[in-house]
Amino acid sequence: MRKIIKKKNNKEYPWFKYYKNGIKAHLNYPDVSMYEMIRRAAIKHPSNIAYTFYGTRVTYKSYLRKIDEAACAFAHLGVVKGDYVSMIMPNTPEAITCFYALNKIGCIVNMIHPLSSEEELKYGINLTNSTYVMVADIAFEKLSNILDETNVKKVVYAPVCESMDPITKIGYKLTTGRKSKKPSGNNVIPYYRFISRAKFYKQKIKDNSVGSDIAAILHSGGTTGTPKGIVLTNLNFNALAIQGAHMSQVLGTGVSLLAIMPIFHGFGLGVTFHATMISADEAIILPTVNPKKFDETILKYKPNAIACVPGLLSSLPKSKKLIDADLSFIKCVLCGGDFLSESLNTQLDEFFHDHGCDIKIRTAYGMTECCAGATMMPPGESRLKSIGIPLSDCIVKIINPDTNLECKFGEIGEICVNSPTVMKGYLNEEKETKLVLEKDKDGNTYLHTGDLGYMDKDGFVYFESRLKRMIVSSGYNIYPGQIEKIINEHPYVDTCVVVGVPHPYKKEVVKAYIVLKKDIELTSEVKKSIKEHCERNIASYSLPYAYGYRKELPKTKLGKVAYRDLINNDEGESD
Repeated sequence: MRKIIKKKNNKEYPWFKYYKNGIKAHLNYPDVSMYEMIRRAAIKHPSNIAYTFYGTRVTYKSYLRKIDEAACAFAHLGVVKGDYVSMIMPNTPEAITCFYALNKIGCIVNMIHPLSSEEELKYGINLTNSTYVMVADIAFEKLSNILDETNVKKVVYAPVCESMDPITKIGYKLTTGRKSKKPSGNNVIPYYRFISRAKFYKQKIKDNSVGSDIAAILHSGGTTGTPKGIVLTNLNFNALAIQGAHMSQVLGTGVSLLAIMPIFHGFGLGVTFHATMISADEAIILPTVNPKKFDETILKYKPNAIACVPGLLSSLPKSKKLIDADLSFIKCVLCGGDFLSESLNTQLDEFFHDHGCDIKIRTAYGMTECCAGATMMPPGESRLKSIGIPLSDCIVKIINPDTNLECKFGEIGEICVNSPTVMKGYLNEEKETKLVLEKDKDGNTYLHTGDLGYMDKDGFVYFESRLKRMIVSSGYNIYPGQIEKIINEHPYVDTCVVVGVPHPYKKEVVKAYIVLKKDIELTSEVKKSIKEHCERNIASYSLPYAYGYRKELPKTKLGKVAYRDLINNDEGESD
């Protein structure tokens, strides 16, 4: 079996002493596809439960058969190795099954948020020139409105309720499904019909992909806040899954994990699905989770492990339904995607201890450009405000952004990451790629994250703030530059600035400060027009939560917009 063996760095790093109980500094990574990693898990543990979905339980033996069947269906459709296939899906069995099916063929899966606006869908599809798309019912109407502006030949329509039990499916169709546009058009194929055609493909599909082959395109704002397609390989995802499972010391022990982080997010695809499934553990798949009912979700599914953002966990200590609950079934809580405050960390540790859990919150850090994984709090440790220590084979340096020299312990600088999880680059963006991927004097490539932080003498990393003006709301990255561009296109707007303001459970929400053109009077009709323009062109999770109208924007002494003044200003119109 060929393996990628990372060149061993014999240097001793301070965090090595926290690699205890069998955790190794260096690991081996098979030179294979993501699909092959799943296949090996299924062959070794065929009777383990791969996933549950609203009560339906599927073993790894059946899951592998479903993946292979979907691969034949895609091949019959005309999909071949090297094709870009856009996937506009929330977490469903069809989404994750088809991801691995496409990976088996050797396709590059372009993952797009199903709540994206029409313009964002069009941009994402055309960025990769995708000729095939898989879409959920909740996004189909937006897709159908822009199909003529793409080169898409075939669309696989996969409603969220496809694998639900009959009673749950009826409930879905009477509520959420009732609002969704039904499939229509010669190029649109309902999932049940699509999968039924697998039997007509008689050839054997050979998986001959290797680690360096591109597996997926995820989307982020890059260094400038403009949309970027992040090119991630089989090795990137496989390394993250192996590193994460190894450091967690929970995955691989027959546990169930609440798979609620979205598949189109690096944290979701890389950790809650791939790391869980290569470990032959159970993913409890849920398309959406209501933050206000997260307590009910935990009591209903009783997961052994939870991986999510702080916003979801913040409601647990206040829950009346969990006051007397025994939560001893929870063995690990991994918290990432956003900053976990010291007070919330303390509250959660006390809450889980009081409810029978012998655990502490395991913070983690990463960004899409390194497959959402770089650091994790090691087992048995808890350092408030820290995002953990580097994963195996991951080296973190803190670099002074002005001098490019490495900072001393405790000094704040830019967090830079060297790891097998680091992306190949930005799609069709050589200049942007060079801005964030730089080689050191020893020839090692480091990802410059754009995040400021420091490292203590023990090697624990601490996040401080962002170099770039990114807003993180409920774990989603929102880029002010994109929203400002759209608002500025409105005929009444002279200029605007978008900032993130504090929110009790979303951490931050978007607030837009707008300056109207001189001849435009601020009226309710003007406000309504601008708001409707935003709703048409901005994804729902990125929409401004409030709008503030000003005669002019505050400026610093250097003539730049004083963003901090706006963030601390409570002026605005709440939606």
